[in-house]
Amino acid sequence: MTTTEPRLNKPRPPPAPAAAQLLAQLRADRRADAWVPAFERDWAKALEDSRHSYSLTPLHDVVRTGQLRVAAAPAVDAFMDSGRDESCFVDLDDVLGTRW
Repeated sequence: MTTTEPRLNKPRPPPAPAAAQLLAQLRADRRADAWVPAFERDWAKALEDSRHSYSLTPLHDVVRTGQLRVAAAPAVDAFMDSGRDESCFVDLDDVLGTRW
């Protein structure tokens, strides 16, 4: 690579056992009933995409997304346990108005 070529800031691929480790974390979590099937569905789709594209990027993306969900879970729990009422919302159409 020459100095005139742009460098791509690609994230490093997760280590080889990352998917298995993540799946073990998901199975141990109290949200396992929802998270494990979602991970398995996303993994199966990424595996099929990888077969067609000859790229491991879809699999890496599934692992990274799962890792981010697990990492964010304590913050989400703390927010939910704080007693804040987020049941109210504003309809996007009320904010943006009629678009057509």
